[in-house]
Amino acid sequence: MIPTASREGLTRFVQANVVEGSTIVTDGLSGYEATGAMGYDHQPQIQGGPHNPRNTLLRIHRGFSNLKTWLAGTHHGVGPKNLPVYLREFVFRFNRRKTPMAAFRLSSG
Repeated sequence: MIPTASREGLTRFVQANVVEGSTIVTDGLSGYEATGAMGYDHQPQIQGGPHNPRNTLLRIHRGFSNLKTWLAGTHHGVGPKNLPVYLREFVFRFNRRKTPMAAFRLSSG
């Protein structure tokens, strides 16, 4: 988690987590603009304009939409203190969505 989505916060996150020279595809948030000067191939996908927002970064928008619906519908909201735990549960369930019984299998060893 990053404390803020400011230019400085996003720059620190990218530098700490993304290999230099990588291609970064983002939305049009201005905080990512500095990544181009840092040795990354920044390819912003601006929402609106000639592109239909539902088609720009479709999978990530669908994932966040599903997450927000799950948090609001199942848990009726989650505070910052417990959010990481709920995010891990969501990722666990999402990664096993096509094999629902995988959550109940015993691991060997």
